[in-house]
Amino acid sequence: MQTRFFEDFHPGMTMRFGPRLVTREEIVGFAAEFDPQPMHLEEAAGQQSLLEGLGGSGWHTVCVTARMLAEGLFADTAAASMAGVDEIKWLAPLRSDSRLAVTLTVLDTRASDGRPDHGVVAMNCDVTDQFETLVMRLIGTLTVGRRAAAAGSAG
Repeated sequence: MQTRFFEDFHPGMTMRFGPRLVTREEIVGFAAEFDPQPMHLEEAAGQQSLLEGLGGSGWHTVCVTARMLAEGLFADTAAASMAGVDEIKWLAPLRSDSRLAVTLTVLDTRASDGRPDHGVVAMNCDVTDQFETLVMRLIGTLTVGRRAAAAGSAG
């Protein structure tokens, strides 16, 4: 795929990444390592919680989202990196055998104040499962390399 630069992003633009299957084993393994709360480790404990069943950690959902963005966006975008996250909302439990996908919508673009060779892209990422249930919403910013900066470094 052709490299995307800051100039290729515009408000209202959408991109979709995924899907990625999340298994029960991954949910329990992630929880055991990073978020060992009972509702993420055992079905019975999950039934007794607000999740009403085994549910993956919200942080697991963030990590799966990061992976999909790394493979689908950052790999084909010039000097792209997350500049920050303004908001994360976990809206539905991550269930075993979910197929998660990310729909990224560009909210705004602007020149970078501190790095003239980059621009800033404000984005909304909606993470949905195979039933189009909104599992998580992440609002944040990316820094993206400018086309002119890449052309200048090539010579």
